[in-house]
Amino acid sequence: MKPARIIVLVIALAAGAVAALLAGRSDPPPEPAPQVAQIQTTDVLVASNDIGIGTAMSGQDLRWQVWPSASLSPHFISRDARPNALNELAGAITRQSFSAGEPIREAKLIKAKGSGYMAAILPQGKRAISTDISPETGAGGFILPNDHVDVILSRRGKDGEQAGGGEGHSGEIILLNVRVLAIDQTVEEKHGQRVVVGKTATLELSPPQAETLARAKMMGSLTLALRSIVDFGATNTEDDNAASRRINTIRYGVSTTTISK
Repeated sequence: MKPARIIVLVIALAAGAVAALLAGRSDPPPEPAPQVAQIQTTDVLVASNDIGIGTAMSGQDLRWQVWPSASLSPHFISRDARPNALNELAGAITRQSFSAGEPIREAKLIKAKGSGYMAAILPQGKRAISTDISPETGAGGFILPNDHVDVILSRRGKDGEQAGGGEGHSGEIILLNVRVLAIDQTVEEKHGQRVVVGKTATLELSPPQAETLARAKMMGSLTLALRSIVDFGATNTEDDNAASRRINTIRYGVSTTTISK
């Protein structure tokens, strides 16, 4: 074999070896992309804007929003279950406020059927009755709607005058742990307002309590004592019942406490 052919053969073999080596070093083919799980969704009725308490809602206040089916609460209103909910809830009054995007729950709504808001939110058997207040008799304005208060009756007695000395004064708690429905016509805090200095407080009372308050307004001045938030859901204890019968009488600067039967 001629030397030229031998050289060409050697070069070809070397080129093939280099090609095989490079092919062995090439990156492996990319793995297929993982399959993305499809999230099941449902349209849920939400507030399209901030809705305050006592608002009669319209269709513009509501909209449908996509919601993950896995986190769907049974209290939410879905388009699948109630496709006509926008029309059904038009005119309903809010018992509590809603933030924009918050799911609508019927437990926070009232269908007033032409009645006013206050009549709509009153529990069955309860009455709304108002009394005059001032900064001095209303805890300096720190009583807000939905707070609970005790009502104290203060009155002047005639025994001290008949005895020839200074006039006597007495005070007693006539109502315990009653809910404040409104201060003037404010039924919720607005714009972060923490103090409402009003002239009238509207209380939620039973019929006998309403009678007691109406009589007390004719007998003397009324003061609202703000209760702790931990007392809101508590029932009246024996100490509270005793307090409601306790009368503090002041004569000649001497305080005397008695318990009425």
